[in-house]
Amino acid sequence: MPVNTSRTTYREHTDTENILKLRQVLSTLPAFCKDYFRAIDSTTTTKTRISYAYDIRIFFQFLLDENPVFKNYAMTDFSVDVLDQIKAIDLEEYMEYLKVYQNGDKTETNGERGLKRKISALRSFYAYYYKREMIHSNPTVLIDVPKIHDKSIIRLDTDEVALLLDYIEHCGDSLTGQKRVYYEKTKERDLAIVTLLLGTGIRVSECVGLDIEDVDFKNNGIKVTRKGGNEMVVYFGEEVEKALKRYLEVRAGITPLAGHEHALFYSAQRKRMGVQAVENMVKKYSRQITTTKKITPHKLRSTYGTALYQETGDIYLVADVLGHKDVNTTKKHYAALDDARRRQAATAVRLRED
Repeated sequence: MPVNTSRTTYREHTDTENILKLRQVLSTLPAFCKDYFRAIDSTTTTKTRISYAYDIRIFFQFLLDENPVFKNYAMTDFSVDVLDQIKAIDLEEYMEYLKVYQNGDKTETNGERGLKRKISALRSFYAYYYKREMIHSNPTVLIDVPKIHDKSIIRLDTDEVALLLDYIEHCGDSLTGQKRVYYEKTKERDLAIVTLLLGTGIRVSECVGLDIEDVDFKNNGIKVTRKGGNEMVVYFGEEVEKALKRYLEVRAGITPLAGHEHALFYSAQRKRMGVQAVENMVKKYSRQITTTKKITPHKLRSTYGTALYQETGDIYLVADVLGHKDVNTTKKHYAALDDARRRQAATAVRLRED
């Protein structure tokens, strides 16, 4: 019997799961919504479409909960005409509702970013029906999108990077029993992941999506699938190479569960490691190094971006390696470093000798 050697990539697998999840969410929404989601299929990722579906469901739930006109409605009763009944003042009430609302037994809250995303989803939704002349008004253009206040970038200092890697390497020395066994079992994997994140700046989703075939030691590169689906080779240095090779020796002794044979990083359950597992692992180690910084895999990415920019001063290189589509995104993140360099100019030139 022939063996099926075709490989389903992490992205293909995730997309399939997301499509099935999206269909389930769409079945709870008004029937006319399907037209919109079909229209944006080719221009958005499956993850974005699911986020939009949840966001739009919250909007219809708001109408059911807060608008007495619709108190006897079910969500699937709405027709596209309902969008024409909504005024700008209703949407301002919706933004107020989004700050704190009940979702079943859970109390949900939204800050600036959550509010902006939900209003952006609604704007896109309205724009589709308005452009196709299925509705006569678009109140979403009459309200202001919440302003996002920039947060300072949290990153590890050079000495903290060394402390973190040293801690992962040696924290098992003081452990005994089952804790020691578990630590030894995961040590090389954890060290390889953290070294890879710090040494390449790849996203955590790109990291868990890596297959063994994506690693090329001949050129010291890994093939990652960027946001939007583009593939790119990211190169790594000697420290990453050593950490990966040590982990691969351990990996060779693991028999994975069916369907997970190609995954680079395995969980303790011998399956492809997930995003949340990496986030929890980074948090577990980093809180032993710093209590004042909340370190996540994304902060390790910022740490790499900062180090690369300080070493090269080339913002376009940093943007390219980090996979930013727009260099302005990179500039926004690393502008503070430019400011620090400009400050040096104040003392670099002496006008008169003492």
